[in-house]
Amino acid sequence: MDATLTMQPELVVPGMIVLRDVMVTMRDGIQLATDIYLPEAAGVASALPVVLERTPYGKALPSRAEIELGMPGPMSRAEVAARLVLHGYAVIYQDCRGRYRSEGVFTKYVSDGADGYDTMTWIMDQPWCNGRIGTMGLSYAAHTQLALACLNPPGLACMVLDSGGFSNAFTCGIRQGGAFELKQATWAFKQAQESREAAADPNVLRALEAENVREWFKVMPWSEGRSPVRWLPDYENYLLDQWRRGSFDDYWKQNGIYAAESYDTIPDIPIALMSSWYDVYVRTTLENFAGLSRNGKRPLTLVMGPWTHGNRNALFSGDTDFGSAAAFDGNVAPNWLDFRIEWFNRWLLGQENGTAPMVRYFLMGGGSGNRLCTGRLDHGGKWLSAEAWPPAESQALALYLHNDGRLRPSEPDEAAAPLSYDFDPAHPVPTIGGSLTSGQPVFEGGGYDQRETARFFGCEDTGLPLSARLDVLSFETEPLEQDLAVVGPVTIELWVASSALDTDFTAKLVDVYPPSEEWPRGFALNVTDGIFRCRYRHSFKAPAPIEAGEIFPITIEPFATANLFKKGHRIRLDVSSSNFPKFDVNPNTGGPEGQDRTRIIARNTVFCDATRSSWLRLSVLKA
Repeated sequence: MDATLTMQPELVVPGMIVLRDVMVTMRDGIQLATDIYLPEAAGVASALPVVLERTPYGKALPSRAEIELGMPGPMSRAEVAARLVLHGYAVIYQDCRGRYRSEGVFTKYVSDGADGYDTMTWIMDQPWCNGRIGTMGLSYAAHTQLALACLNPPGLACMVLDSGGFSNAFTCGIRQGGAFELKQATWAFKQAQESREAAADPNVLRALEAENVREWFKVMPWSEGRSPVRWLPDYENYLLDQWRRGSFDDYWKQNGIYAAESYDTIPDIPIALMSSWYDVYVRTTLENFAGLSRNGKRPLTLVMGPWTHGNRNALFSGDTDFGSAAAFDGNVAPNWLDFRIEWFNRWLLGQENGTAPMVRYFLMGGGSGNRLCTGRLDHGGKWLSAEAWPPAESQALALYLHNDGRLRPSEPDEAAAPLSYDFDPAHPVPTIGGSLTSGQPVFEGGGYDQRETARFFGCEDTGLPLSARLDVLSFETEPLEQDLAVVGPVTIELWVASSALDTDFTAKLVDVYPPSEEWPRGFALNVTDGIFRCRYRHSFKAPAPIEAGEIFPITIEPFATANLFKKGHRIRLDVSSSNFPKFDVNPNTGGPEGQDRTRIIARNTVFCDATRSSWLRLSVLKA
């Protein structure tokens, strides 16, 4: 007899019951805690379509994804389930392996595909399941969805991937351009405090809470027993393992962190994807959209907003305000829950309700540029639609780096001298916003004026622009003669050299507002940024030290964006060699990834001549 039939259901709200902590057995015998919400009248006797969410954040705790515009806080999972149950669904929330009420050891990402598959198989055997299952979830709960989908589980009928789902975690999510994303360190530290082990042992929790993670960020890289996560060796072990695995090998092709070669295995089901320009999952979302689109058989929809990670109803990111049009609720759909209900009604119940494959994206910019009463920049923006990404009408624009600090469409002179600077790993360029998540209390994403103030980790309180640093090369256009909409991929090709065996180069696209009464020094708004580690210049699979006197090309690929650079603004490109604490700092020694405690200063050079021209390539819309 099925275990769910023998459990005592709990009446949560009128019309809905829940079976709590049903232990679902995985192929290796580990049991995962699962809550099942069903209509009271039907109970386990009726076969229904199922909506599943698998999460490491506590299946019984509210998800920050479930907050609608104007709400003071998120809805409980029971409230969300009640709305879905009312429309005729069974709803399932499950704790990931090793988290909260589930058994097993938590190793981030890599067990979720098999566990999700086994859970889907179990659901299909239940009398209350009609054989059609949809999945949903934000961030990690999007990763769990794509992981199971890559294994083509039984019953999977549609998905809603919100700000997550790894196309390739080596190039977005764990590493970028060969560098390690330090959000993984802050995430591990925070989640260790919320772990099952910390809940069971007050001394472990007290030890973790006593750590000052900001101070620990000043003594990187961490090592075994020398980190703020050392109180939970399992968490420390997986973090250090990811940090140190710099080469793209079979480790990075594991299910759960690599879907790039599994798109043809994923069933041809409808999939909704959402992310935002200041989210850390821009690249993976757009790669998933492209990969899932290529056979032309799946109904897809893509939504890209201006927000930070998962904050779909925020009207601002950092110090940048996008206006009331920025919210998802009331602009893209009545609200996020209604959007999903309509999606599930269409693809699980077969209701024709007008949901159609399309691209909706928010074009940032176009605002007054005034300082609002909140102190934020009125950057503005609007929602646009397209049938593809990038939009079919977009065109390529190349701007060349000149050694006088200009960005021009004309190629540089043959005899133009290169530009050099000294990169000191002990004094890295600080992160001021960007496409980030999970960085608190060390760093935070969003759009900010690129000036050093005490608000930002690693900054001195000088008020000077980052471009004033000697290790930052800035290249600007003349003031634009007309509005220019940059919509699509951003690519930087640099010819470089270094005195070190290994080093990094970074690039940041900036929208430069002119001086005004409210912004007397202007406002330099970060739009997107990227990084490249030079040991991987030949291949991410084959790192090699830089040879003495070697001059070589590298490609930096910041996240795609959609931003209107207004008439009178300048387009700026900042080039340097660090962006900390967003990324780990290259010690320039060529030592093993994430392990070298020694550091040397590198003299890094960017070439700007006609033979070795460096350039910025943008995707722009016709005026």
